Amino acid sequence: MRFALSEHWKKVLKNEITSTYFKNLMEFVKNEYENQQCFPPEDLLFSAYQFCELKEIKVVILGQDPYHGVGQANGLAFSVNPGVQFPPSLKNIFLELKEDVGKEIPFDGDLSVWAKQGVFLLNSCLSVRKSEAGSHANKGWERFTDATIKAISEQNKNVVFMLWGGYAKKKMRLIDSKKHFILTSGHPSPLSANRGYWFGNKHFSKANVYLEEHRLKAINW
Repeated sequence: MRFALSEHWKKVLKNEITSTYFKNLMEFVKNEYENQQCFPPEDLLFSAYQFCELKEIKVVILGQDPYHGVGQANGLAFSVNPGVQFPPSLKNIFLELKEDVGKEIPFDGDLSVWAKQGVFLLNSCLSVRKSEAGSHANKGWERFTDATIKAISEQNKNVVFMLWGGYAKKKMRLIDSKKHFILTSGHPSPLSANRGYWFGNKHFSKANVYLEEHRLKAINW
């Protein structure tokens, strides 16, 4: 399969990509893409890593696994390709963004404009079968992305981590709260948002205040 992890990240995560579990994971993923319809497209598996080198990361937003509908996933957490209807979680993200910082809801849901500014949009699992949420869980992706989060925590400082929902909040154990700013809330999915656990969290403005306090450029959300 096409291995799209950059040379930079190969060095950062050398211990992972040379391990037996990762080789087994790549063999599993290769077999899945050859025999099943999987997302995102194979060459976009490591999109989050392609946009940001380690030291460029200012904000980390964690998702669980890619969208599993045809044409949706583009390798960035919560992001969809231009022209694709907003999934409910992404719609709620944009609604909160408008309420928080006054940003008008965009025409498309491609969040690469954030990634280019140092927002690391990382799913815990980087692949999924069509229409089967969680189908590539517990195959090794979580170990790989946990190692990524730990590397960001250990080697960077003053990063904003946005942990939305119970699954993402479990990743707090990987992050040094003395060095970084951790924001938590409910998940933007309708189930959580409609119960009052998402709207009003003001994570986007809080992130920018923190970045500017530490002499870092705010994100143009």
